[in-house]
Amino acid sequence: MAQQRNKQLPCDSVGVCMICNQTPLEIDILHCRTCATPWHVPCLPLLPLTIFDWICIDCSQPVDNNHVADAPATPIARGLVSTIHAIENDTSLTSEEKAKKRQVLIGGSSKQPIENNNKSNEVFDVFNSKLNCSICLTLLERPITTPCGHNFCLKCFEKWVKQGKRNCSNCRTEIPAKMASDPQINVQLATTIQMARSESVAHGKIFVTIPKDHFGPIVAENDPTRKRGVLVGDTWESLMECMQWGAHFPHDARTAGQSSHGVQSVALSGGYIDDIDHGNWFLYSGSSGRDLSGSKRTNKNQFFDKKSERKNEAFRLSCQKGYPIRVVRSHKKKRSSYAPKAGVRYDGVYRIEKWWRKIGKQGHKVCRYLFVRCDNEPAPWTSDLSGDRLCPLPIIEELNGAVDITERKGDPSWDFDEEKGCWLWKKPPPLSKKPVNIVDPIDETKIKFDVEKARRVSLKIKDRLLKELGCTICHKVLASPLTTPCAHNFCKACLEGVFSGQSYIRERASQSGFALRTKKNIMKCPTCSTDIVDYLPILKVNTDMKGVIESLQRDF
Repeated sequence: MAQQRNKQLPCDSVGVCMICNQTPLEIDILHCRTCATPWHVPCLPLLPLTIFDWICIDCSQPVDNNHVADAPATPIARGLVSTIHAIENDTSLTSEEKAKKRQVLIGGSSKQPIENNNKSNEVFDVFNSKLNCSICLTLLERPITTPCGHNFCLKCFEKWVKQGKRNCSNCRTEIPAKMASDPQINVQLATTIQMARSESVAHGKIFVTIPKDHFGPIVAENDPTRKRGVLVGDTWESLMECMQWGAHFPHDARTAGQSSHGVQSVALSGGYIDDIDHGNWFLYSGSSGRDLSGSKRTNKNQFFDKKSERKNEAFRLSCQKGYPIRVVRSHKKKRSSYAPKAGVRYDGVYRIEKWWRKIGKQGHKVCRYLFVRCDNEPAPWTSDLSGDRLCPLPIIEELNGAVDITERKGDPSWDFDEEKGCWLWKKPPPLSKKPVNIVDPIDETKIKFDVEKARRVSLKIKDRLLKELGCTICHKVLASPLTTPCAHNFCKACLEGVFSGQSYIRERASQSGFALRTKKNIMKCPTCSTDIVDYLPILKVNTDMKGVIESLQRDF
């Protein structure tokens, strides 16, 4: 018993002491002032000196607020809760700084909050305020749900378990061994969060005054909000957010361009295996050549030869004219050592110096382009204080077997000026064929119209999100949602109805005069083949999901 008491465990979610396995009397229970967790006083190794201002061992470690960001990668579990509370109570920090410190403490990196630009973001705010990880207190990333109905970021949960914790940090319910070793992502919840994030940004405000076919850098005069333009090294959480600042407008395509106008920007985010990235120059493969029908839309395998048409002709035109092309790199470009570790980063403007076709690694013809950096700002991966200079083109060995080689014959439109020592337009940029985005000042006469428009957008987003939050049994919006250990979600009444009248255990007939012990029945999840018989007697509503659903149904 003494050895057990050294573990210093509290009471579980049903009030049973996890040391002596007994339900203590009310007079023998002491609640922590910080986390409100109940503890059995006789099982504490040291009797508390006070019962009104007592702090449990999980919350009692000293914290230095000035060094939270320097916390070790694996924080001490005992002081984790108290550290987070100390951050929350630090009045010198803004809400964004608190969120950053919390995430650094847990995961070693910070999540950049999406700016609340307009009415449509209120839908995302519902998720951001209600679907928070019980450990890092920020919006769930790759969420997992415990059988007791609490949600955690996968990374936070794994760190918690690696610290030897086998109880929910919220209610102290024991975490099943199978879940601790192999947590399953709540895909439905993760998809809905991502949808809410994407919708809020997609309907968000564009902050720069440029048309969508703008060529070259985005300068300060096009940035009425910050008055500095888009700078090399600017990073966003996703292409959706990058779109708001005009660095790359398409959120679901690698290329922004038109065959008769040229290419304005490209996003390096995976692509073909033929792509080669050397930072200041890279080889890029053009669009098409993959089967994008049905479920193969994300297939990276090439099924037919690429033809010189549409976007590929846009690349050829930009090569011939020498137009500057904005380049953003995504963390998804795993084969590049120049990709950012997270998010999407603006890396400046490049020119296409050569255009050709060749047989690629997958046995089909690919359109290939040589991009060379030509920006006045230094690249994010260098320590240089100035931008690029004119330099000889790299030797490309694959040109020996290439066909349809295109090179620029005349002077480029964007070139280096030796006298001024910078890159600039030597010829006028192409005239825009699309309207310029206008960032209007507040107009009282438009407020009523804008509010009504935003309300309609919010209703459409709400309907899509509620449709996503559906039960696979009744095909309606989840009511009192439950999350099974296999990470599937059902209405509580629906799941209970599936197994109504069935016994969790069955008696076994005696053999040779010996009575056999009872045996559990196998009860499979309605969605998969996982046995959830141990979960059914203790159904716990996922209160966070329920809160989001009720808010969407009530407020929008």
